[in-house]
Amino acid sequence: MIRLLHNVNIDWLGQRRFWLTFSSILLLAGLGSAITRQAITGGTDAFNLGVDFKGGTVMTVRFNQRPTEETIRGALEQKGVRNAIVQSTNNPSEVLIRVPEQGGGEQAQQQGQVDVGRGLAGEALASLGPEAGAKVERTEAVGPVAGRALRNQAIAVTLLALVGVLLYIASRFEWTYGAAAVITVFHDVLVTLGIFSVMQWEVDLTVIAALLTLVGFSVNDTIVTFDRIRENLRLHRRASLYDLTNEAINQTLSRTIITGGLVFLSVLALVIFGGDVLRGFSLALFIGIIVGTYSTIAIASPIMVWWQQRLDPAKRVAPARESDMPAASGSAAAGARSAKAKAAARSSQRTARS
Repeated sequence: MIRLLHNVNIDWLGQRRFWLTFSSILLLAGLGSAITRQAITGGTDAFNLGVDFKGGTVMTVRFNQRPTEETIRGALEQKGVRNAIVQSTNNPSEVLIRVPEQGGGEQAQQQGQVDVGRGLAGEALASLGPEAGAKVERTEAVGPVAGRALRNQAIAVTLLALVGVLLYIASRFEWTYGAAAVITVFHDVLVTLGIFSVMQWEVDLTVIAALLTLVGFSVNDTIVTFDRIRENLRLHRRASLYDLTNEAINQTLSRTIITGGLVFLSVLALVIFGGDVLRGFSLALFIGIIVGTYSTIAIASPIMVWWQQRLDPAKRVAPARESDMPAASGSAAAGARSAKAKAAARSSQRTARS
């Protein structure tokens, strides 16, 4: 087995206040961004929801002679398409056009006009002239009702995954371990979504897939550390949980770095070479791998130790009271035997006198 670090002796739990403060700042920054953006009239939404959740049309257009983004946006506005987003891609001859839902929301979908925006965008591209040579390579259209259903299903799937994680870890370890792991996963997901809110990166179904992947990665890392803590508790019953947890983190640190590092390099390749189609997925994984590896060491273990130490006093008192019961019954039996012995001595004395 390859090991990068040997005889590591770092007091991770001694630095828990710093790590927890740092995580609180990240969570508050994301929460503040979401609330502020939602509260400002005429501002952007808390999250830049993609077509999958918001409804609308996404078109990938190839040009022979690509016009400027301002020219394309102006042609769209002349055809009545407002708030369209025109983005460049890695290919200099291609652009990505995102058209909001056109024609009255749910009513538009009921009338079969989900792709009204696509038709208007096609007319705008044709108006650019034959020298531009616009050709639609790929189109995606989602209505608002379908987008809302997808959004609700994505939230439900994520919450069900967290409940499943809690039940699994609680059955394998203790419920305090499971609660600490779920809190850590919530931390990872919320920090990642907070950064997406701050940067206004698009959130679509691929981002949800990345978050579910992140849940599995973070839980797997946490379980490895918790399993080593459980082994140390069996081997060193008289040692404190604080010391055994630090020892477990140091023992698994090499494995954590190797696993996280290899995944990080793979995701980094997706970020650089994956293109716009995988941009949200790769960015969510890129942030999540970093946050998930960090939280396994700095969040999950301190929460578990803090919770367990507050349950231990109750556990120590209960056995003590139960252990008093045999002692009390033993003393009562000893008293009864001494009373019988005294009574027998008295009767023998009476017999001798008579």
